[in-house]
Amino acid sequence: MPDRIKIAKRTVDALEPRASRYVAWDTVLPGFGVKVLPSGRKSFVFKYRVGGGRGGLTREPVIGSHGEIAPDQARRIAKGWAAEVALGRDPGGARQEARVALTLDDLLERYLREHARPHKKASSTAEDEALIRNYLSPAFGTRKAEALTRAEIARWHAGLARTPYRANRALALLSKAMNLAEVWGLRPDGSNPCRQIRKFREEKRERFLSPEETARLGEALTAAESGRLRTASGLALSPFAVAAIRLLLFTGARRSEILGLQWAWVDLDGGFADLPDSKTGRKRLFLPPPAVAVLSSLPRLDDNPFVIAGAKPGAALVNIRDPWHVVRAAAGLDDLRLHDLRHSFASVAVANGMSLPLIGGLLGHRSVATTARYAHLADDPQRLAAAAVGGRIEAALAGGRGGASVVGSPEEERP
Repeated sequence: MPDRIKIAKRTVDALEPRASRYVAWDTVLPGFGVKVLPSGRKSFVFKYRVGGGRGGLTREPVIGSHGEIAPDQARRIAKGWAAEVALGRDPGGARQEARVALTLDDLLERYLREHARPHKKASSTAEDEALIRNYLSPAFGTRKAEALTRAEIARWHAGLARTPYRANRALALLSKAMNLAEVWGLRPDGSNPCRQIRKFREEKRERFLSPEETARLGEALTAAESGRLRTASGLALSPFAVAAIRLLLFTGARRSEILGLQWAWVDLDGGFADLPDSKTGRKRLFLPPPAVAVLSSLPRLDDNPFVIAGAKPGAALVNIRDPWHVVRAAAGLDDLRLHDLRHSFASVAVANGMSLPLIGGLLGHRSVATTARYAHLADDPQRLAAAAVGGRIEAALAGGRGGASVVGSPEEERP
């Protein structure tokens, strides 16, 4: 006797795997069931006959995986398919035809349209679009999405060893798209070919400016502001670009937060800017006096709401990379990234004894664990103190009886 349950979240959760695959059929909607694999994976299915009679073709297409689609959603889809079958249509066959015809470019466009743009931040969506344009579409765009195999994806990923971070991000995006393809019925359930492909190890890079390097950067910025630094084509650097670099260093903000900053959000008297959105949601960006001075020196353009104005009317500056490369080359800091200015802000805060939760608040971290990467820098003041004490001890040892005193004499301690 086949298993029969009223399909709901509680009853589906309670189904236990067995030695072989089985289907628990719904007691309300004929043909609607839950397929349970020995692995414990559960998928909603709809069983129907095409053509009628004994010569008809029986289909049992998967609606979606339990956990990725709710039982009520699966039931609504099954009801829709039942209505199509009653009209003589073949919903499972139509899905199979669409699945066979679908290219990876088609799938990725649907990923952007139905997942990334509605659910992700604009900056994250723009990064997805760049990964698709530069990595995924050139490699697999015209391939059938259903036909992509783990072996060919693994070979492609291995070929990107020189750019491990971008390779891993592209693989993660492709994997998400393949998971959604299963939910949408465009690939067989459990067929994601990105599973078990090992990602490259990513070395976390923490680059901080030393005081001497900071001074060199300051000299380069001053030269840029005076017009002495030029691009390869001989143009002076935009004052807005130079101001953006100073603001990144003075505030520890993310690049997108400074380039997207609008005058309407800035309170110079209060020393802050209220950002309506950032990587971690709403955020108050505190502006120390040097940052306020930079902002006060910038012109406000009548036709542009952005603090860091671009060349196009009403638009923010987009290309800060080229000006940054000119500035860092002049400072002799060719390995310094813009994001390292944020690290340097945090390192100065730690060196001055600020707590990690306080620093996390300044940087806009969602969790203290993110700020904990700077914890090791808290040893620097103690390291300097230990070096000073050790130096005095070494000097005393080298000087013998006439050497320096390790502990100050009573006379030295008197006021």
